[in-house]
Amino acid sequence: MQTEPSFKRLSDLVDKGGLQGKRVFIRSDLNVPRDADGNITEDTRIRASIPAIEEALKGGAAVMVTSHLGRPKEGVFSESESLAPVAKRMSELLGKPVELKRDWIDGVDIKPGQVVLLENARFNKGEKKNDDDLAKKMAALCDVYVNDAFGTAHRAEATTYGIAGYAPVAVAGPLLAAELDALEKALKSPLRPLMAIVGGSKVSGKLEVLKTLADKVDSLIVGGGIANTFLLAAGYPVGRSLIEEDLIDEARSIMAKMKYRKASVPLPVDVVTARTFAASAPATVKKVDNVEPDDMILDIGPETAKLYADRIAKSGTIVWNGPVGVFEFDQFAGGTKTVAEAIANSRAFSIAGGGDTLAAIAKYNIADKMGYISTGGGAFLEFLEGKTLPAVEILMQRAQ
Repeated sequence: MQTEPSFKRLSDLVDKGGLQGKRVFIRSDLNVPRDADGNITEDTRIRASIPAIEEALKGGAAVMVTSHLGRPKEGVFSESESLAPVAKRMSELLGKPVELKRDWIDGVDIKPGQVVLLENARFNKGEKKNDDDLAKKMAALCDVYVNDAFGTAHRAEATTYGIAGYAPVAVAGPLLAAELDALEKALKSPLRPLMAIVGGSKVSGKLEVLKTLADKVDSLIVGGGIANTFLLAAGYPVGRSLIEEDLIDEARSIMAKMKYRKASVPLPVDVVTARTFAASAPATVKKVDNVEPDDMILDIGPETAKLYADRIAKSGTIVWNGPVGVFEFDQFAGGTKTVAEAIANSRAFSIAGGGDTLAAIAKYNIADKMGYISTGGGAFLEFLEGKTLPAVEILMQRAQ
């Protein structure tokens, strides 16, 4: 039976009338992409922050919201990294005024029913290093602290960690809680068989993830440059493909561990190769043992894609992080397309995370068929590595 993650939730306070007349400080993730003129080009994170704000308003609270945006120099105001465009969009989504407060550390004048956006958290010196005095000042602004930013949960900063230790009450917002519930469902109490698909250019970037998953999953599919290193470790020719020779022993160790557990790392039986890495490069399908010295492996072949799709169809839970080929080039996208559509059409609970994975989900228009799409890149990977995220750890401490 699944155990509930041991932290308090914003919804619990609302249900008990615990927000009436209270000052609520919400740490959201509003770090949205912008163009050269500072206009927001994609507002998913702002839209994702709205439910927590509306929930707090419904509970009768005065609502303060903050986030980081970009990488400003700490302690220095920068017009280009101001949350002004975020305040404008947030106001449109909420259908009510959202005041942007520039200097807010020493006090915020706000009444219940109002929403104030506190200027970029990283304009405050000491934010990133979790300065204790700064955290205490932030905590003094509120009665209730809400962390609703899974994307920064792996960082111990003043607005994600420090304030949670000093605020009278500290809880998780709906977005953070949903992320943790989904990850818990996928990794702590999964419906088996449990499959992980881990793609990417380098083993080194995801070595800890691969090691951790090798102890947990029933099937581990590796893709991209990672798969090339595993193929070389298994004795197959890889030509001029991207590999990491110094991690061949690590790849062998992971495969041996999986075999010992009677789990599997299914390797490609055919691949798509090219002589150059380019959008115009002709693609050639080859059996995996027929790769020539001048070849670069840029995708799994159609036979492999079908084998992987069959395994996906039989899985109970799927964790997906990374494409299995260079899907940005259409002639090397077949593998990722087949895998993505197989996940979308499977009965398994699926959770996907990471920038390239989200781009593939968007490209193949399968977002509505995924079990859960994680909003956090680095935090998602650290959770897969088995690490306790600092922002979650402090919420769990405060719940005791």
